[in-house]
Amino acid sequence: MELLNTLVSAVNNVLWSYVLIVMLVGLGLWFSFRTGFVQIRHLREMVRLVAEGATAKTKKGHISTFQAFCVSTASRVGVGNIAGIAIAVVVGGPGAVFWMWVSAFLGMATSFCEATLAQIYKEKDPVYGGYRGGPAYYMHRFIQEKRGGKKKRYVGISVLFAMSGLICWCGISQVISNSVTSAFHNAFHIPPIYTTVVLVALAAVIIFRKTATVKVLDVLVPIMAGCYFLITVILICMNFSALPGVFSRIFEEAFGIRQAVAGGLGRGVMNGVKRGLFSNEAGSGSAPCAAAAAESDQPVKLGLTQALGVFIDTIVICSCTAMIMLLTPESLTEGAVGMELLQVAMGYHLGQFGVIFIAATLWLFSFSTFLGILYYARSNISYLFGDGMLPQNLYKVLALVMMFIGGLAAYTVVWDLGDVGVGLMTVFNIIMLYPMSGIAMKALKSYETEKKNRKKG
Repeated sequence: MELLNTLVSAVNNVLWSYVLIVMLVGLGLWFSFRTGFVQIRHLREMVRLVAEGATAKTKKGHISTFQAFCVSTASRVGVGNIAGIAIAVVVGGPGAVFWMWVSAFLGMATSFCEATLAQIYKEKDPVYGGYRGGPAYYMHRFIQEKRGGKKKRYVGISVLFAMSGLICWCGISQVISNSVTSAFHNAFHIPPIYTTVVLVALAAVIIFRKTATVKVLDVLVPIMAGCYFLITVILICMNFSALPGVFSRIFEEAFGIRQAVAGGLGRGVMNGVKRGLFSNEAGSGSAPCAAAAAESDQPVKLGLTQALGVFIDTIVICSCTAMIMLLTPESLTEGAVGMELLQVAMGYHLGQFGVIFIAATLWLFSFSTFLGILYYARSNISYLFGDGMLPQNLYKVLALVMMFIGGLAAYTVVWDLGDVGVGLMTVFNIIMLYPMSGIAMKALKSYETEKKNRKKG
């Protein structure tokens, strides 16, 4: 175990010591300028498409734009929004919040492009019905086209992406159960083993049914995100007079000379971008797996709705968590780790109800995240191991085992494993997004032209 910890930590340090930060920020800027800052120009269109998709009817076995949005939001709005942001604030300081916002703003453009590409290169899914796709598929098809259409069963970089994705989602399974068991132990003093067994059993009942995942997330995601947002906004309004001081700390420490001299600026940037990515997944290649599964007449529609998912996840939900943390006296959170951080903060604002509320909310968030990442895994398993339910079910069993282990594992190691998996996925995805960007830009231009023509007509 000590050797594993050392290896995971070493790989994590290499990936996140500015290498991935430069790649993510650079690609986000590239896509933002190339799309004319699509995240600003089409924000209203993003909201309209999600609302439109909520009432749209789809063929049997297919999922709608709104359902794809729910699946990706389920995996985004989870542990990263609660425990992850709390850790980012404590480790990186308040300045990490600013860099989290930057990564999300730029990440909206990246998310738009990868989701659009996933729709363009999607294919029929003979295992679950409907469609499937994602980075492994668009990388494969793009490279084949460049080679003159020569067909190969596997392409190196797409295999590496699919494998790192499966590793990542197993790691996240551990993060989920570890965070939930910690929260319930803090709130109700329930031994981790009991919480873990119940969580694993409930997850197993749902994931082994073909259509249950999307149906559950359709209901769960809007309710849980809405409740968490409402409670945190009420708390922020109750402490409105303290907000100027909070924003002052965020901006001062994001660019502060004192932090730069002490090395805190680097930690703030690194933790803000890292936790922003871990939460909103922009550029990692996860959400495109859900985007590809949707039925849509225009690939750009999925790109726009997935970009909105990044906005809701980080700019809205994560910011709420950060504000709750920063409105709590530092003396109370000093020495706290993991879920205890936010539970102490909520306890300060709402008493014991706050501690229980966070435990219950995290249960729902984590449960939906687990369902979402297993939905992502479907297409990657099919790409690596072919069609058939056996590989799918074996991976589900593995994920459940990892969830069980995570409920009893050390907190730091669990987060590091998840960071490594996300980091590897992101590296492979970014390498291919740059040369494929022209395809997404062409689709956006076509969509905008078609929209203008409809208005004229």
